[in-house]
Amino acid sequence: MSDRNAIYEEILTEKENREELQELTSDSRTSDWKEFAWIISYICHLLSQMFTTHKEETETAIRNQKVHRSPQIRQTLLDFQYGFSLIPGTDEWMNGTATDEEIETSKIIKYAAVVESDDEKRVICKIATENDDELSPITEEQLEAVVEFVKEIKPPGVPYTVINYLPDLLRLNIRIFRDPLVLTANGIHRVNGTKPVEVALMQFMKELPFNGELQLQELANKLEATDGVRLVQVDSAETAWLDADNGSYGDFEAIDVRTIPASGYFKIVDFTGISYVV
Repeated sequence: MSDRNAIYEEILTEKENREELQELTSDSRTSDWKEFAWIISYICHLLSQMFTTHKEETETAIRNQKVHRSPQIRQTLLDFQYGFSLIPGTDEWMNGTATDEEIETSKIIKYAAVVESDDEKRVICKIATENDDELSPITEEQLEAVVEFVKEIKPPGVPYTVINYLPDLLRLNIRIFRDPLVLTANGIHRVNGTKPVEVALMQFMKELPFNGELQLQELANKLEATDGVRLVQVDSAETAWLDADNGSYGDFEAIDVRTIPASGYFKIVDFTGISYVV
């Protein structure tokens, strides 16, 4: 309660509720006890103003001293609100009367990663959204707003690049040494009719962190833990990523042990390279 008169009235009300203060009956505004109550209300009001000023100054100092480190930039990207305006001079959003649901819906970036370029002269922001439970790029209209947002919040003199690509393609050639008691020659589970290896591959890709390193050994370990699989041999793994200059995928390149996707995420081309042997 910050209004001085309101504070004063609250003190008077509390006085009336206290039995030990019932002897204070003077109605004169200049009575000692009312003067004392008035002084206390002034002190409370002054303290409230001081706390408010301190809070505003602290918030301003925090905004001005924000360190542009990868985790902070990443969270700022995830907090991006499509269709909303920034509070001038800040990276905070002007939500007005928007509901929690509207605010949450406006947060179109579901995945983000922030890394330095190889020459450390540029900050790269990789982003993606999610459609039908699959990672995908945001639309061109949405990207325009994101790029403008990044321009407004980035520190001066530091180039930022926003990467909003289609997924890197992943082509696999894997031999699955199967247990014939569990899996058919086509990799179908004899009991439930599913293809456990394909399910495990899709699950592995979903568990891979955004912009995380794909390690072929970990992929093999995941498959070997699958029901009906005795041994896994990854004969080859290749990837191709989008060329931003012409908008098409480049040639497939072999993965040597591990790799990080240029777009931040992978999509398996198909499962035709999976063979089942005994």
